[in-house]
Amino acid sequence: MYQLLIVDDEPLVQAGIRSMLNWTELDVEICGTAMNGQAALKIIEEKSPDIVITDIKMPVMTGLELTKICRERFGKNHPQFIILTSYEDFHMAKEALTYQVSDYLVKLELTPDTLREAVEKVIKQIRETEGSTKPSPVSVHPFNDKFFISLLHNLFESEEQFLLQSRDLNLNFDYAGYVCCYGEIISATADTLPTEKQLLLFTSSLQMIKELVIKYMPVYALSLDMRHFALIFCYKLPANAGSPSTGNITEQYFIEIQNILQSMSSTLQNYYNVSLRCGIGSLVDTPQAICDSYQYSRQAYLTVTEECPFPFFEHVIQQESPRTSFNISLFKGDLTKAFEEYDPDILEQTILAICELFQAHPNHYVQALDAACNILYLSISLLQNGEAIVSEFFADSPDGYRSIYKQANVEQVISWLHYFTEQLSEVFRNRRKDYKNHIVTNVKKYIHEHIREHLSLNEVAAVFGISPSYLSQLFSKYNETGFSEYINISKINEAKRLLDEENLKVYEVAEMLGFESAFYFSKVFKKVEGVSPTEYMNGKYV
Repeated sequence: MYQLLIVDDEPLVQAGIRSMLNWTELDVEICGTAMNGQAALKIIEEKSPDIVITDIKMPVMTGLELTKICRERFGKNHPQFIILTSYEDFHMAKEALTYQVSDYLVKLELTPDTLREAVEKVIKQIRETEGSTKPSPVSVHPFNDKFFISLLHNLFESEEQFLLQSRDLNLNFDYAGYVCCYGEIISATADTLPTEKQLLLFTSSLQMIKELVIKYMPVYALSLDMRHFALIFCYKLPANAGSPSTGNITEQYFIEIQNILQSMSSTLQNYYNVSLRCGIGSLVDTPQAICDSYQYSRQAYLTVTEECPFPFFEHVIQQESPRTSFNISLFKGDLTKAFEEYDPDILEQTILAICELFQAHPNHYVQALDAACNILYLSISLLQNGEAIVSEFFADSPDGYRSIYKQANVEQVISWLHYFTEQLSEVFRNRRKDYKNHIVTNVKKYIHEHIREHLSLNEVAAVFGISPSYLSQLFSKYNETGFSEYINISKINEAKRLLDEENLKVYEVAEMLGFESAFYFSKVFKKVEGVSPTEYMNGKYV
C-alpha cells in the first residue's frame, strides 16, 4: 500500500482528511499525522511515506519549507506533496510549484472528489516514475508483519537477528514492559454480506483499531488474517514501580488495557456495527519474552464469553486450569527454513510431524485447531501477497480459509491441514525456481539503500534471516563478484559520486561511507579503481 502522511496544525483538518475518503479502496494507508513541518520531517525520515498532504502555512516549519528540505535532502526519492492552501496564501502555492509538488488544493473548496482526484493523480505519477505498480517492500527487506510474526512465535535465530531487524525497520523496543493481546473482530451480519463487502468491513475495522489504539499508549498492531489481530502494548514503568510482574502493577495494567479494549469495541460498534473479543497475556519485561505473553493471550482467548469479552491470563489461571495453546516455536527451525527457502519437502515433513502428533492425541482438539491457525497466520504474513494466495486456495469454499474454524474435531483439522499443505507446497515449488537469485537481487537493493552504513556479511544475513555462509554462497553463484567485493565496488561508486558532485574531502567521504579510516578507504578505492582518491580527483585516471 502507498503510505500517506497528513500534516496540518489544525486537528479538525487532520480528522477531516482521514474521514473524507475510504483510503483502503485507493490502496493507501495513513502512516501518521503531524502538527508542523519539523515533526513531519522526522516522520518522513523514519517511515519514508510516498505521499504527504501538508498545509502550506504552519508554525515552527511551514509546508513550503518542508517541501524544499525534502527535495534537497532526499533528491528523486522525496515523497510526493499535495499542498493545502488558502486564497491569501496563493503566492506561496505558486512558489511551491517550483519545487515540483504534485498538486495544491484550496482548503475552502476541498471536497471528497477533489481530494480523491489529487491523490489518484499522485499515485499515477508514482507508478509512471517506477515504470510499474508500486513494488512491495518485501523486495528490499522483510515486512514489519514478517518481523512481528517472528517475534510473536519466537522464530528469530538469535538475539542479534532480532536487534538488527528491529533497527533496520526503525522499531523501538526500549520499554520496561510489554503485554500482548490476541483478538477477533465479531460481526453478526458479516457472513451474509458479499465477499467484497466483508473484506471492506474487516479491513476498515482493523485500520480503525490501529488508529485508535495508538492514541492510548505506544503499541504495535498486526493483522493475522481478515478477522484476527495481535496487539503489543509497550509500557514505561513508573519510578520505583518494581518488577513488571509485581501483583499490583499487573492488575493496574490489566484494568487499563481492558478499558482501552472496551472503548475501542464501543467505537467500532458505533461505526461498523462490529465488536471485539480479546485475550490479554501477562506483563513481561523483555522483547524476547513477548512470545510468552502472546501464547498466554491465546490461552486467555479460549475462555472468552459474551459476559467476559476481555479475559486476562492471570485471572484465568486463578480460576481454572487453562487449556493449553499450541506453541509453534517448537518447530521454528524447520518452518523458518521452509518459508525462507520455499522448500516444499521441509514444509510437508514438518506439518506431517505436527499432524502425526495430533493423530496420537485425538482429544486435543483445541491444540490442533490452534496449530492450524498458527500455520495459517504464518503463511499469510510470511508470503508476499499471502492473504490473496491463501484465499485462492479456498476459492470454492463459501467460508474461504476461515473454513478452518468450522472443523469440528482433530480428524477434520488434520484433513484441512493436509489440503492446505498441498496447496502451499505447490506455491513453494513455483517460487523456488527464482528464489536464490531473488535473494541476491534483494540483498543488492538493500546494500544500495544502506550504502552509507557499515555493512557486514553477518548483519546483512541476519536482516534477511539466512545464515552468513549461505548468503556468501548465493552471492558467489548468482553475482559476478562476491559479497565483500560487491560492497566495496558499490561504496567506491558512491564515493566517486560524492567526490565529483559534493566537493567533499577524502576523509569526509570515508567517514560518510562507514570506513574505519581514511587510510583504509584509500586502500579500497585504489584496489577498485587502480588509482588513489587524490589521483582520481586530480584527473590522473583513464
